[in-house]
Amino acid sequence: MVAALDRGEVDVTQTATPYLIQAVLKGSPAAAIAGTTANPIYSLIAKPDIQSFAELKGRLIGLSLPIDTISISMRKLLVLKGLGDADSPLRATCLKSGECDAVPLGQPEDLLAVKEGYRRLGISTEAVASFQFEVIAARRDFSQSHADIMIHFVRALADAFRYIRDPAHRDDAAKAVVELTGAPDDIARATLKLYLETDRGVLARQAEIDLKGLQQVIAFMGEGGTIKQPLPAPEQFVDLQYLRATGVE
Repeated sequence: MVAALDRGEVDVTQTATPYLIQAVLKGSPAAAIAGTTANPIYSLIAKPDIQSFAELKGRLIGLSLPIDTISISMRKLLVLKGLGDADSPLRATCLKSGECDAVPLGQPEDLLAVKEGYRRLGISTEAVASFQFEVIAARRDFSQSHADIMIHFVRALADAFRYIRDPAHRDDAAKAVVELTGAPDDIARATLKLYLETDRGVLARQAEIDLKGLQQVIAFMGEGGTIKQPLPAPEQFVDLQYLRATGVE
């Protein structure tokens, strides 16, 4: 999506921050103008007979690529629970195949797995408290030449997040999840409950960009070897003027 942005095929896009960071470091004129998903939740889902992290010692945990933020956050969770890298070898397989004893899953896959009898041992936000996973990005030149439109767009996005977070609109939010994703109503409501009760920082409050969370993404990328030292400052990848114009930042 950032490549399409650079080519002028799209004017605004949602993207995972690692892709934006990599592109900007290579000369892309793109910048994040608003935040969406901040700290995603990945559940460590285990076979039904595994009841604790201690029982994972010596077992096979299927992760993504070593540099992937999913893998890094899961490794941090495992270390937090007393397991090191030696206890979590990389394995790109599915939990349900029986080859792996546990795997990280997002929503709704983790909730569906629990419904089927698998066990959730923990979630990534226990180990990673601050993150900025996805943002709305645009080319700086386009944003500056369409400043009024960008301000209206960011204001509307901020209003949408406020609406989703309002308990009075929970039924509407759940209905939208069902219609947009095809998830059953109980899973949609369970997802919203997981995100918002208590608030784990998954969703932006009003489209804000968490610079501390973006710094954590940069640190993860440095750990994974996708960017080199010295690590860049998060301010290099954002343009906060439109959020400020709406009173968010």
